[in-house]
This record gives sequence, C-alpha cells and structure tokens, in this order.
Amino acid sequence: MSARRSSPVVFGGLTVLAIATLIFVAACSGREEPPPPAPKAVAAPPAPKLAFVAQPIGDPVNGHPWIAHVAVVDLDGDGLPDVLVCDAQANQLRWIRQYPRGVYTEYPIGDVMAPAHVDACDVYKHGRLDLLVASMGQIFPNNDRIGSVIIFENLGNGQFRRHVVGEHMARVTDVRGADLFGNGTTQLVVGCFGYDQGETLWMENKGDWKFEPHVVNTQSGPIHTPVADYFGDGRLEFASLISQEWEEVHLFDSLGNGKFKDTIIWGSTNEDYGSSGLVVADINRDGRPDFVYTNGDAFDYARPGPRPWHGIQWIENKGGGHWAFHRVGDLPGAYGPSAADLNGDGFIDLLAVSTFNDWSSPNAVSMMAWINDGREHFTPVPLAHSPTHLLTTAIADMDGDGVPEIITGGFHFYPPYDRMSRVLLWKRK
Repeated sequence: MSARRSSPVVFGGLTVLAIATLIFVAACSGREEPPPPAPKAVAAPPAPKLAFVAQPIGDPVNGHPWIAHVAVVDLDGDGLPDVLVCDAQANQLRWIRQYPRGVYTEYPIGDVMAPAHVDACDVYKHGRLDLLVASMGQIFPNNDRIGSVIIFENLGNGQFRRHVVGEHMARVTDVRGADLFGNGTTQLVVGCFGYDQGETLWMENKGDWKFEPHVVNTQSGPIHTPVADYFGDGRLEFASLISQEWEEVHLFDSLGNGKFKDTIIWGSTNEDYGSSGLVVADINRDGRPDFVYTNGDAFDYARPGPRPWHGIQWIENKGGGHWAFHRVGDLPGAYGPSAADLNGDGFIDLLAVSTFNDWSSPNAVSMMAWINDGREHFTPVPLAHSPTHLLTTAIADMDGDGVPEIITGGFHFYPPYDRMSRVLLWKRK
C-alpha cells in the first residue's frame, strides 16, 4: 500500500509552519508590531429640531377631565376649522368653535353616555355635516349591552337634532359614515368593543334615520374602524383594530350583496400587546393608504403603567392585498396616533401621545414625534413631558398659515393629578 503525504494545516491561508516563522521573527526583533490605526469616528447626523407650545382652548379644567376623542372639522362651514370633543366625564359631545380666527368658544351639542368617537358626515346630502357618535354607555369594563350609535343631525345655525340609530349594543367605540357600495347612500361602519362579547358590523341605511345592523365579525375588542380604498379599485373597504386578547388588524373587502371578506392583515402573538389606535395615512407617498398603529393600553391592569413593548408602528400597504409591518419606535403607554408633515420638509411624520407612562419620572414623555427623513427612517423627537395622561390627537392647520397645529385631549382617570389638561392646541415654535 503506497504511503500518502499529509497536507499542512491551514489557518486563514497560512500554514502552521508559516505562522510559527512569523512569531519567531517578531520575537527576535525586540519590538512589537504597531497596532492597526483606529477607524475614524463618523459624526452622527444632528437630531431633528422640533418644538411646540401648548395653549388651552375651550372650557377650563374642572375636576379630572376624560377627553376620549378630538376631531377637527369646519362644522359651521365658515372656513375656520373647529374642534369636536367627546367628553366622557361630562357625558357630552362638545363643539369648540373657532370664530373669529384664533378665538375658541365651547358649546354643548348633546348628551351622550361615555362618548368614545365622533365622525362628521353629511348622511343625507343636505349640505351640512352631521355628527356620528359612538356611545359606550360606560367607559370601564361592562358586559351589558349599554352601547348605542347616535347621529346629531345638523339643522344649521348651531342647532342639532338627536337620532338614536342603534341601541342595546355592546359598548360602541367607533362609528364611521361611508358610501360603501358606490350608490350614493351613506352606510355606517361600527366597532362594538363590548367586553367578553363584541362585534364589528356595518349598518344599512334604510332611510329616514333608520339603519339595519349586519355583523361581519364577532370578536370582542374592536376600537377603531377606519374606511378607505385600500385596494385602489375605486371601492371603499373598512378595517377593524381588535384589541383584548386578539390584538389583530382586520380588513373587510366587499364581495357584493352586502357581504364582506374578513382578512387578518397583522396580528401579535402577545395577548397583552395593548392595541390602542389605528389611523390611515399614505406614509411613503406611493398613493396607497397605510396604517399608523399604536399599542400602549393599560386600562386592565390593577396598577396602570407602561410595558416595554408599547410603541408605534407603520403597516405599509404594498398593494395587491399585501402588507408589511414596520416597528417605528417605543413609547410607553402609546395612544392617539396621527400622521402629518410636522416640520415642513414635505415628508409624512408620525405622532403619538402617552396615557400610561411612568408619571413619577420627570423624564416620562407625554407626546412624541417621529421625523421622517424621506426614506421612511424615523427619528424620535420628544415634544412634551407635561401635561400627563394624554389620550387623543388631531393635526390640522388651525390658523391658515400653512403650518400644522396639534390638538390633544387629556384623560386623567388615575393619579397623579398635578399636570392635568383638557383640550390643548399646540403651535410650532
């Protein structure tokens, strides 16, 4: 049998013999090899500068405010944006009217038990915006069917007529008006949070302020039901953010004849994820509506407070029914997502507030912006540490100068009560 020569052992291209030779030569030279040059430090890009100053508008703080939702709309058609307020402590829908420009005066519109959301919609095309209100009946957990859908018909001259178009429902958290079938008739999209039992439904407009419910999902916990043309086919679809133990975003596509296909476009494996807000915006300016989604809910905890997974995300509409989830950033107790060009560079930035941060810390952030560099890379910029317990936001150019303002609502249902607010208007410095 013929002998076979063994191959040399090789480390990184050098044989053992070669490595030994290098070590011997270095030892005999009496001097160490110079260390490799340190890499040059690269300066980090400067953080975006952005600052806002708050002023209260409407009625002053009285007790512990529970502002569940704010929305900006020109309710009286005078060319000046106003603010609608769901005051869950006073159990009223309120109107902060701007007139003249820069002067804000608050008026009651009507009584609603635990109003959670308001949407402005001209239901019967009479040229005035009616107000669709989701009534929970009670803010805190309850399995009773105490929710309702209320429409305040706008009669003009600041007068409204109240219509209860749905009652004895699981606690209602959202209602939107939309022409779902392209026939010129406004239907309603409704989220019923309930508690152990809830549902997502649409309500068929039968005329004369009568609506017939059609349930499309029976999971508990729907909190927001935004409507848009998500598929770019000229038809409107609606989504439902379902919280509780589900923590899912559902999309409902019309199949015709009043039927809808229910598709889960994203869901968390964390049953305690704390879904808290869902709004629609075209973040990357590709013509397709995306979602901005916050998770920061802590209402169910014995001691409300932050969790490390709380924050804000962008669910990108890739087209063709495909979606991509992007975690944008952390914010303990995140609520009230909004999207707008906050710094005037032409790109869509994100905003959220905190309801459940660690308010014993002076560094706890109550409002945060994420500034978009134009390539959908977001830099967090804290905007406020006080007041605390902010829950809802809206962004609009309130004074007509081309610069957006922020509207926030405070929800102070647990201490500390030392930095309270009700409705604030934040102007950019």
